[in-house]
Amino acid sequence: DQRGLHKLAIIGYGGGHHSILQRCHHGVSLADRRQCELVVVDVGGELRRDRHPRGSGVIGTVHGDRAVKTKFLGHGRDGVVAQRHAQLGERGVRRIRQRVLHGDLAVSAVGLPIAGVTAVARAGGLDRLAGRVHPVFATVFTILVYLSIGPCLAIPRTASTSFQMLVPLIGGGTGLQLAYSVLFFAAAFLVALRPEKLTNWLGRILCPSLILLIVVLFAGCLAHPLAAYYGAPSAEYAALPTVQGILYGYQTMDTLAGLNFGAVIALNIRARGVTESRAVESGTIRAGLLAGGLLLAVYAMLSHAGAQTGAVYPGLATGAEVLTALAQQLFGRAGLVLIAAIFVIACFNTCVGLIACVGQYFHQLLPRIPYPALAAFFAAASMLVSNLGLAAIIRLSTPVLNAIYPAAIVLILLSFLPGLEQRRAVYPLCVGLTALQSIAAALPLGVLSATANALPLGSIGFGWVLPALAGLAGGLLLSRFSH
Repeated sequence: DQRGLHKLAIIGYGGGHHSILQRCHHGVSLADRRQCELVVVDVGGELRRDRHPRGSGVIGTVHGDRAVKTKFLGHGRDGVVAQRHAQLGERGVRRIRQRVLHGDLAVSAVGLPIAGVTAVARAGGLDRLAGRVHPVFATVFTILVYLSIGPCLAIPRTASTSFQMLVPLIGGGTGLQLAYSVLFFAAAFLVALRPEKLTNWLGRILCPSLILLIVVLFAGCLAHPLAAYYGAPSAEYAALPTVQGILYGYQTMDTLAGLNFGAVIALNIRARGVTESRAVESGTIRAGLLAGGLLLAVYAMLSHAGAQTGAVYPGLATGAEVLTALAQQLFGRAGLVLIAAIFVIACFNTCVGLIACVGQYFHQLLPRIPYPALAAFFAAASMLVSNLGLAAIIRLSTPVLNAIYPAAIVLILLSFLPGLEQRRAVYPLCVGLTALQSIAAALPLGVLSATANALPLGSIGFGWVLPALAGLAGGLLLSRFSH
């Protein structure tokens, strides 16, 4: 090398230094071999054997997405080779975040909910959409959806999650959690008794307050970042990020909620005097798109904040722990108050809306039981389940959601394929085969579970894809022959 052999070199990005690099070929490659792209590096100035080169102290500028943090590996000629791990520059942050959000989590946590709202609006209600499979399926599936987003899973999680965020401030313990859950669900029940006031409460007061608090937390991350790079992903996520992102999105239950809230949005639009069906449909779709855009923005901010926190506090078990650590690091005790306020408001919003929604549905199903009695029952049942704790509820919800979600996804996707409603065999076969595989794969059913998971893509949670395609093809053939 004309500039002399060296052991240590420093690369600067945006005025900062990023540890020690090795010079080699015409780019930067990562030693873990997971990134195959090379980052072009210009190397200029004289290299020395010590840590700091002469002149400005910066011998190279990364022109691509990544700066790197590494150990010395050797020496080369025209570039640098990273030994350890990538450290993201500003453009790298944007690029990785876009891949994460638009490639996996956003599919099941944002895209599918918007599609669900649209599908329900176009069909005229969840009962009509699911009725394309069979009237009995429509009833059973709708009840399962409402129970999942109601007292069995989603509503109890609102109390357990918000309590988890309050533990650093008020302490923990079974007795304290029970007292909190009683107070939480009593307040939610009282607000849910006036469902006609929910729009004013949630849309004009609580939801804007929630978004403002999240923006404050995100602004703190930008102004005082905890780390210059993201934390290392878990092994299963690193291996299959898109697949794991979609499966993690099941836990939001937003797709099931989208099927439910599509009808709720339509009812609210009609309550404002809009009666023409096309206007109701277009208004529902626009509301779903607006809500999806806000969801995407919120997930983007939380993903960036959580990924930074993971670099400083690796090994945290839940999102609640991650955000608590982040808020405390940024703002001290005031940060704990901020994050607790965010979660209490968000969870209370969700709890009130779900109690009202589930109560109204079962009141329509069982008109002899008054709505207040149903709302009280669901609030009390949810209070009992919430005391199992957040981790236990998540463990219970995983197989249930893995069983229900594929049928919901297929039902939504079929609604966007033109002409299938008239081909009556398509919906029953496609959704039916999907549901059989997903239920058998998700629940402990012995040989049936082993067989379901042995199907192609079954090992990564997508064994239902082949049955869905087979049902679609078989339904089209049967419809053609019957015609």
